[in-house]
Amino acid sequence: MASIDPYQYIIVEHQYSHRFIVTVIKATNVTKGTFGDMLDTPDPYVELFISSAPDGRKRTKHFNNDINPIWNETFEFILDPNLDNILEITLMDANYVMDETLGTTTFQISSLKPGEKKEIPFAFNKVTAVFLGLSLQECSSSDLRFSMALCDQEKIFRQKRKQTVIDGIKKLLGPEKSKDLYSTSRDVPVIAVLGSGGGFRAMVGFSGVMKALFESGVLDCVTYLAGLSGSTWYMSTLYSHPDFPSKGPKEINEELMKSVSHSPLLLLTPQKVKRYIEALWNKKSSGQPVTFTDVFSMLIGETLIRERMNSKLSNMQEKICDGQCPLPLFTCLHVKPDVSELMFADWVEFSPFEIGMAKYGTFMPPELFGSKFYMGTVIKKYEEYPLHFLMGVWGSAFSILFNRVLGVSSHNKGATMEEELENIKPKHIVTQDNSDSDDEQQEPKGSENVEAEEEYRRNNQASWVQRMVMALVSDSALFNTREGRAGKVHNFMLGLNLNTSYPLSPLAQLCTQDSVDEDVLDAAVADPDEFEQIYEPLDVKSKKIHIVDSGLTFNLPYPLILRPQRGVDLIISFDFSARPSDSSPPFKELLLAEKWARMNKLQFPKIDPNVFDREGLKECYIFRPKNPQEEKDCPTVIHFVLANIQFRKFKAPGIPRKTAEEKDFADFDIFDDPESPFSTFNFQYPNLAFKRLHDLMEFNTLNNIDVIKDAIHESIEYRRQHPSRCSVSLSNVEARRFFNKSKPQN
Repeated sequence: MASIDPYQYIIVEHQYSHRFIVTVIKATNVTKGTFGDMLDTPDPYVELFISSAPDGRKRTKHFNNDINPIWNETFEFILDPNLDNILEITLMDANYVMDETLGTTTFQISSLKPGEKKEIPFAFNKVTAVFLGLSLQECSSSDLRFSMALCDQEKIFRQKRKQTVIDGIKKLLGPEKSKDLYSTSRDVPVIAVLGSGGGFRAMVGFSGVMKALFESGVLDCVTYLAGLSGSTWYMSTLYSHPDFPSKGPKEINEELMKSVSHSPLLLLTPQKVKRYIEALWNKKSSGQPVTFTDVFSMLIGETLIRERMNSKLSNMQEKICDGQCPLPLFTCLHVKPDVSELMFADWVEFSPFEIGMAKYGTFMPPELFGSKFYMGTVIKKYEEYPLHFLMGVWGSAFSILFNRVLGVSSHNKGATMEEELENIKPKHIVTQDNSDSDDEQQEPKGSENVEAEEEYRRNNQASWVQRMVMALVSDSALFNTREGRAGKVHNFMLGLNLNTSYPLSPLAQLCTQDSVDEDVLDAAVADPDEFEQIYEPLDVKSKKIHIVDSGLTFNLPYPLILRPQRGVDLIISFDFSARPSDSSPPFKELLLAEKWARMNKLQFPKIDPNVFDREGLKECYIFRPKNPQEEKDCPTVIHFVLANIQFRKFKAPGIPRKTAEEKDFADFDIFDDPESPFSTFNFQYPNLAFKRLHDLMEFNTLNNIDVIKDAIHESIEYRRQHPSRCSVSLSNVEARRFFNKSKPQN
């Protein structure tokens, strides 16, 4: 018998909308008045308008020269029952120059009871009648899923993945350390791998990590794979590849190396820019918001998944349907345009099964993300966003600083991404000129040739960028502001009665900032305003929301994995964040993640920044809960940092470098070298730079496989000693007075 999921019994409060259906049946004796009828027979149509409804204006077709038209056209409105909803009915006469109003009347919708249907004649000009069929229905279901529980698809995945994990652990640890592991046992650990942001540096580094995890067998032990910004680009490239997982990261990484070896300026030929513009206009014409993130998304897609630009996030379901691969999780932030991301940000979670915000217990299938919603009901459905658009959103910090990606501006080169984002001004954008945008020039053939590519870049850099900007920034207000560059979608929570947010740890009462321990605030060694407004709810009146790169708050996707419903025992995180120098302490992002977790009452091991002073720079560090008895839900964290230490001496674990060529290959700095190819803003990786970074992170991972193995074994032993780990009961839920026990919310 399947176990009960207590999180299904935690109610996420919401109010259902009303569906108001109007059928414009017919009209009789339509007249423009005696004198008007002598000049012209009416061409009637009917307009319906409800000011309180989204998309509240509808109209019928018109009939030429017909005073007794029969329409039988049905229209639907989604209404908030708490508002004073009034239907305005206008009879119109269609003309070539200007349509004429023949009369207007109103109907109080609240006079209808839910479930009631009526046919009512409405009089105009004393002799004209328009007959409407009216009905009001209570929407007893929603297109959104309101729940604190994981979706059914993820639960099924976890069950299927469990056997793959057991087989993987047995193979990795051997029979002695993994004996008595069965699919029905509770001592099978849930393991997650995390990748940080950091542009192409993170993407290339994560490609080496995934090759090591795949070939060592560790990936077969992993349930979740979570990424942020640059790491999501690699995950997208991997999971959208038609041959993955039968073809492993090794072959796919070789394809990736070729893709990123060219200048991004080669994506800005007139032919390609024309295609981008057409796609933007089509999207805008359909009623969807357009920002510069859409442009950046197409450039990222053309670079990384050129042959599969039509791929969708939901397509990845086939990669995990039988539990054959870890479940990929991606993220971005919902932000307010006038508030720093460090103060307020809602983490948005993307999986092949659904997209949503755990803070509000609100989710939807990927196919509905970007559609127009009102009170949880879709009022206009759009085609599912292509994967490359989501890739652009997940890494949208680079769309805001696109000039740095192209390398066309030397302004503020020494500043960090965060500093530049805070100070971005219109002058950062390449200005328009009077260049003739119709000139046709071809990409140089044989662009593998470095000299040809550099000459092409020098001769065409300014013109292509200026033409692109001239074409795309015809309305300077659209793209010259941060708001015009950040991603934007229709607000799927529009109209919901959302007065508060829900605890990310539902069984720990949501704390306030005043109740956060002082040592937590001190541990982050950061601005006291960080996360100051994280408990504030989203604006449900806003028709659109801004979504940006999650790395703008902190650069590790821990919020996805720390949801207690996922019950993760072991987190293996890989941090590719920029540091002032190779020897700088590597815990800035991890400390921010710890602070965020503490403020949300989520278990997280204590991160002692003094470990760097005691142990120095290492390839990885391990942080365990200090008191497992009291912190029974606290995961262990293995934290890998971007550091070139043992790799300089060994070409593989235990195999020293001997030749001068081997030593020269590994002798490089990551952050200390001012000419380093590993800058956050570098979007062109020559083969040598790619191989160095890829091989470095592959080595660092393999060089610490024993650390990972020991942590997996510890997780198994801890689960055996504490079978209730990461689990809750219905009695726990019932004990919480701020939640009501009711029917399961699926």
